[in-house]
Amino acid sequence: MSSTSHHDDGDIVYPSAVPFVLAHLACFGAIWSGVTATSIWLAIGLYWLRMFAVTGGYHRYFSHRTYKTSRFFQFVLALLAQSTAQKSVFWWASKHRHHHRYADTEHDVHSPVQTSFAYSHVGWIFSRDHHSFDESTIPDLTKFPELRWLHRFEIAPAILLAVLCFAIDGWAGLFVGFFWSTVAVYHATFCINSLAHVHGDKDYVTGDESRNNWWLAIITMGEGWHNNHHAYQYSVRQGFHWWQIDPTYYTILGLSKLRLVWDLKQPPQAVIERSQALPPRVIERSAERLAASVPLDRVVIAFREAYAATPSLADMQLPSITLAELKTALAELQERAGDRFAEFQQQAHDTLASWDASNWHLPVLPTREQLGEKAAAMFVKTPSLDAIAARAHDLLVEAMHARLVASPAEACSGRAG
Repeated sequence: MSSTSHHDDGDIVYPSAVPFVLAHLACFGAIWSGVTATSIWLAIGLYWLRMFAVTGGYHRYFSHRTYKTSRFFQFVLALLAQSTAQKSVFWWASKHRHHHRYADTEHDVHSPVQTSFAYSHVGWIFSRDHHSFDESTIPDLTKFPELRWLHRFEIAPAILLAVLCFAIDGWAGLFVGFFWSTVAVYHATFCINSLAHVHGDKDYVTGDESRNNWWLAIITMGEGWHNNHHAYQYSVRQGFHWWQIDPTYYTILGLSKLRLVWDLKQPPQAVIERSQALPPRVIERSAERLAASVPLDRVVIAFREAYAATPSLADMQLPSITLAELKTALAELQERAGDRFAEFQQQAHDTLASWDASNWHLPVLPTREQLGEKAAAMFVKTPSLDAIAARAHDLLVEAMHARLVASPAEACSGRAG
């Protein structure tokens, strides 16, 4: 699978979605079979067991390798995970690693920021673009023949579990015990994709829209601390603080006491305390967000007008202006702005959190210092705020230069900001 963008919200493989729809309809079978105490306890038990299989298996083990285990227990985790009918561990891990690489960009497989709630929640799973997966992203998994066998028969574990539920409590065991818990695990899992990038708090700068959400953490055994997870994806625990309840981590910790798992990876203290410099990719994405908050169209228009009225700049031809010349021109115009620019600086200082394109009338870009203040208002504390501001300033100058040297048609088609 290539990392191409996906604007295919309507391009759903409907035959592939039929079993998913039927699983939901099967839940209504309880009207005919009745609901027994056994089936209710079966549904509750299977919900939590299989939620752990998703969080501790699909996610923290197969996708992120946050702990180690034996080959036998690895197979058990894969078997339990695939009993959720959420495709194979190969498909799940590959897609999730892709998500972290491109989180909330146009290449993300399920970003609610780029698409819609419905598509990020479930539609992407049945999209033609995501029917297959990229094996090159999971070489650590594909080397195991038993996992390849499970991938080949990915629905078999779910079918075996359904038969077992029927054997335990008849039709009620099947409809309530199996299907109710299966559908509940579906949507709790999918809520991390669709809601944990929209609702909640950002405790860390991650370059994406991941959020911490306490109630999602409750229904997903700790996965709701999603911003924490994006801050350090290789941590076995996603609740970084004692008050952030993380049952998946507690379970894995218990398994380590039984020597079934080991080498549990913990988040560095510098990450938890936000005292560590951000990775270059996070700085780049954060700088892009900061740059996007500046009304560049108005700056370019005002610059063209001021440029034409400034005799000392007449020897510079806009269609062929270089980056160095643009910086020189910006510096001169900034100096000529005089009192107006000083007035703007104070206004910018007072309204950094809500820059408004309609109030922007100066032919200059904000300085690195002003962008730094804006970054402090936009993001939580991090040692990399200055780096974000500096990169945002460079991006703005480069974008402004591109518009100034573009043909009128290209300039119009490239407008943003």
